[in-house]
Amino acid sequence: MPKLITKIDPVVAKKNAKRCKERGIILPTFHQQMFPDTIPETIKEKLKPIGLWDINPLNLFRINWKNDINTGLFGKPNYLEIPSELTGVKARIIGLAGKYFPTGTHKVGAAYACLVSRLVSGTFDPEIHKAVWPSTGSYCRGGAFDCALLACTAVAILPEEMSKERFDWLREIGAEIYVTPGCESNVKEIYDKCAELRKDPTFVILNHFDEFGNPLWHYHITGNAISEVFEAIKKPGDRLSGYVSATGSAGTIAAGDFLKNQYPSCKINATEALECPTLLMNGFGKHRIEGIGDKHIPWIHNVRNTDLVTAIRDEDCMRLLRLFNEPIGIKYLKQNGINPNLADKLDLLGISSICNLLSAIKMAKYYEFNEQDIIFTSFTDSSLMYHSRLQEQTAAKGEYSELQAALDREGVLNAQSYDNLLELSYKEKKRIHNLKYYTWVEQQGKSETELIQQWEPEYWIETFENNLSELDNAIEEFNNS
Repeated sequence: MPKLITKIDPVVAKKNAKRCKERGIILPTFHQQMFPDTIPETIKEKLKPIGLWDINPLNLFRINWKNDINTGLFGKPNYLEIPSELTGVKARIIGLAGKYFPTGTHKVGAAYACLVSRLVSGTFDPEIHKAVWPSTGSYCRGGAFDCALLACTAVAILPEEMSKERFDWLREIGAEIYVTPGCESNVKEIYDKCAELRKDPTFVILNHFDEFGNPLWHYHITGNAISEVFEAIKKPGDRLSGYVSATGSAGTIAAGDFLKNQYPSCKINATEALECPTLLMNGFGKHRIEGIGDKHIPWIHNVRNTDLVTAIRDEDCMRLLRLFNEPIGIKYLKQNGINPNLADKLDLLGISSICNLLSAIKMAKYYEFNEQDIIFTSFTDSSLMYHSRLQEQTAAKGEYSELQAALDREGVLNAQSYDNLLELSYKEKKRIHNLKYYTWVEQQGKSETELIQQWEPEYWIETFENNLSELDNAIEEFNNS
């Protein structure tokens, strides 16, 4: 079964530990990222004056959902509840807020999980190797940040049509950049570039579509954060009824596996772009929902645990991006029944976060959820990385107006229904699972035997439950050596 640490080079591991010690780098364990109150007090004190995005190795300890930007330390998980007045459904919809991670997205956590196992095992040597982060945007941003903190060389691979902010930030932090053809849905082109770079042994490919550190991190850290929020806000009779995640690399959706174990009635909803409905109808195409990737099923997706697939129009996401960020849109919402405090926080939702919100609305309507049903999702990043997209919308459609705000609220939020939705039967799940064969066995050289094993629940139980202690023990030994 998948192991994060498959091989150990004790000589390189010892050299890495010495190198980290000389640079004042301490590696946080997964347990500390789950429960940052367990971080040593000496580290907490040093963190207080350090900015959230500062290139300081202590910011590795801020890779969690619980950063308190007011104190510089930690508190409860950061989240935002979108009320019925805005969603139009009775169910409560709550999203963890990714903006309060370093780099403004939780992908910095998945990237850390993929790299740290190689550092502590000695299979990555920062003096020789370059860490390659193939991505449609956020993951390579997180990887570049982690590399800056860990004094490693970062290489970002991403499509040419991603937002300007992504490229600007990567250049500022010093990452090497390889630009591939196409847009969000052109993942194969990224893989082709990886295959080209892999011929040079100095490049170590950390592909989050098949790296099990990615879902392991979300299973434990994101899953525990959601459970903590639910237990804190639930009222008698409330149910954790749903979890929504864009499939993307299939890292974040793994939190649903954790939640299903804790709350067996919880249904997992995988969302994607309608313009590229891979899970929904074996489809393909181009879309503008940055951060979710598609045209294939990630190797690390536990498809058998997924209950529902929803597809969202990218135009709906772009319309709500304007409504939630244009001053006239915010003003309109405040004047029409939306709490001003909430309206001012809607910029916590980037484009893929809006996709998750719309998918949660579809889910609530389909299952006829009521006031005691709570749906969780993640607002993976904020609008901070999409200001250029707002400018493009203005150039294409003209200045935003109160009339357009009313149309967007009515035509996107209130009119959202459960079209382009599929509740997955056993055979539908098997159909989606089987799609992995064409990408991963035929193209990427994965084992057909392991693909068959992935259909069995035991494969994922071992993956998620049996790697954590080994990795945390290795990190602690590394720090103490």
